[in-house]
Amino acid sequence: MLRMNGLLAVVLVLCALSVVTARHQARKLFIELQAEQARARSLDIEWGRLQLEQSTWAMHARIEQVAHQHLQMAVPAPKGIHMLNLAPGAAP
Repeated sequence: MLRMNGLLAVVLVLCALSVVTARHQARKLFIELQAEQARARSLDIEWGRLQLEQSTWAMHARIEQVAHQHLQMAVPAPKGIHMLNLAPGAAP
């Protein structure tokens, strides 16, 4: 009987230690999950900012302004514009 009680006590201690270990691991993983979720939120915010910046830089008026001011480009006169027909089967 004493032997059985000793064995049950050892099993009880092992079970208690495994519960403590499992809860500690769960808390660690939960903290990691929260950190990754915060990182995902910050990346989503940065993605939105980058999309806004891209749309700002790609605006037609902005491109025209940069071409005119920095590259000294100008829109050609209508006589200087030549249209090419690139439809399939068209003769070059």
